This record gives sequence, C-alpha cells and structure tokens, in this order.
Amino acid sequence: MFTKQSVIYLAGGCFWGVEAFISRLKGVNQTEVGYANGTDLAPTYEKVCTGKTGHAETVKATYNPEIISLEEILENFFKIIDPYSLNRQGADIGTQYRTGIYWQEDSQAKTVLKFLAGKKRNSPRRIAVEARPISSFYTAEDYHQKYLERNPQGYCHVDLNLIDDEEFDHLSREEYEITQLAMTEPPFTGKYDDFFEDGIYVDAVDGEVLFSSDDKYDSGCGWPAFTGPVSEDVIKRHRDFSHGSTRIEVRSAKSNSHLGHVFSDGPGGSKRYCINSAALRFIPKSELEKTDCEKYLKQKD
Repeated sequence: MFTKQSVIYLAGGCFWGVEAFISRLKGVNQTEVGYANGTDLAPTYEKVCTGKTGHAETVKATYNPEIISLEEILENFFKIIDPYSLNRQGADIGTQYRTGIYWQEDSQAKTVLKFLAGKKRNSPRRIAVEARPISSFYTAEDYHQKYLERNPQGYCHVDLNLIDDEEFDHLSREEYEITQLAMTEPPFTGKYDDFFEDGIYVDAVDGEVLFSSDDKYDSGCGWPAFTGPVSEDVIKRHRDFSHGSTRIEVRSAKSNSHLGHVFSDGPGGSKRYCINSAALRFIPKSELEKTDCEKYLKQKD
C-alpha cells in the first residue's frame, strides 16, 4: 500500500538554505532544488543569475500530509523568510531570489491563499510573497542538491537552529542524515551488511520493531537485505523520483524514518528490502527471552 504524497514549491532566496531547513521538517520526505516559473526552457544557474530568465530559485518539497499539513509547512517557511522584502533575501538580490509559494494541486490553492490572507490581516506592511500555480520547474545542477549537507560551512541566509530537533538527540550525525534527510550510506560500509546473528532490527529513531533476522539474507548489494518486514503495518512505501529514476522508498510507519528502498529481485521472486544499517538498531535473541518481541523469531533447534 502506497502512502499518498503531496508536493509544494517554495521560493525563499538562495535555495541552499531553504532546502536544508525544509528537509528537516518531520513529514517532509524529499526535497529538490531547481528553477521555477521562468521563460527559458533550458535554464542553468548562470542564466538564472542574470535575472533575465524569470525563474525563482525554488525548493520542491514532497511531504506526507498525514504527518505534516501544508499549513505547518508554510508556518515554518515564514520563519526563514523576510515576507516584506521584494526580490531580496539575506545578502542575495535579484528576481531569482524572490519569495513565492507555488502549488500543483488545485486543492492546495485554497490553503495557500487562506494562509497568506491571515498573514496579511496581521501585518503592518505589504507582504511580497507570490502565490500561484507552478508552471514550470527545472531541476538545478547536481552540485546544488543537498549543498549544505555536503558543505556545512557554506553560505546560508537561513537560521537552521529554528527547528527543534531534540527528539533526535540520541542519533549520530549519520543516523540523523539517513533517517531524517533521506541520505544513503556508502555500500558495504554499514555495520549490519555482513551480519547474520539471530535477533530483531528496530527503528533507530523510536525502537519500533521492523525486521527479523529470519528474513535477512546476503544479497551482495552492499546493504542489509530482507525479504520483508515483520508486518506490513510497520512500514509505508511511496514512489521516489530522485536521481533520475523511479524507485519505491520504504519508511517506518510510526516515526516516518527513511529506511531504504524495496525491489522485486529477491530470492525466489520475493521482495528485496534494501535498508540502511544506520536506520536500524539490532537487538540479539538473548535479550528477547520472555519478552513480547521473541515472537518475531522462529524457534530453532
């Protein structure tokens, strides 16, 4: 069963910082930076920076409306922009740095317009945030994607400390980046790749039981592989269009943690759940005796 995902486009100045901030919101499953609502059919960063193409540096945010509402995303978006500034955010000046909210679903228009109307009623100045349907979006060059994750000291006009991440304090940096920012650990580096002890694998974020060693096998892919979760209720899937391909992303149902992807090339025609080690915690069988979790393991002689 696939979880319905929605998409909203947000322009708030330099897209490096906007993406870094929006991607940290719980319920936002995927972000991509690009150039929106311009006239050039083949925009590049150099072209857009001339201010002649009409594009705005924009973040495409894919989110789960069952976890985060569009209103919540917009409230957070307003934390990081100056809504009164026309064609300028931070030190960046030009039409490509204008602010805007662009929707692709008609049902979103009412929400966006109502949100902005509320802001205008309580505002002493004119709000300069565009609100219109998305007419075009071109993915920016690879070096712009997740820029601040790869260059943490890079320029950013956004205060990334405005998000409260206390619930993730127990995670390492790698665990946070993978479960919350949907990054991927390098193949053959995860602690559970070549690991086959008896036990269960739980969500690194909230401890929900996800997989059993009974369903783990050596796929040779470089990541832990399972034929299935302990129950269909503990995971959710949705289509992932990143990196120029279509895959099925797997997330934990309760915490919405990014886990990995599922493929159809498992043993005997079964599924192959390709999961990041950093998204999991292993609990050995010896620690499960006389607990409810022991039911997830087969009784072996």
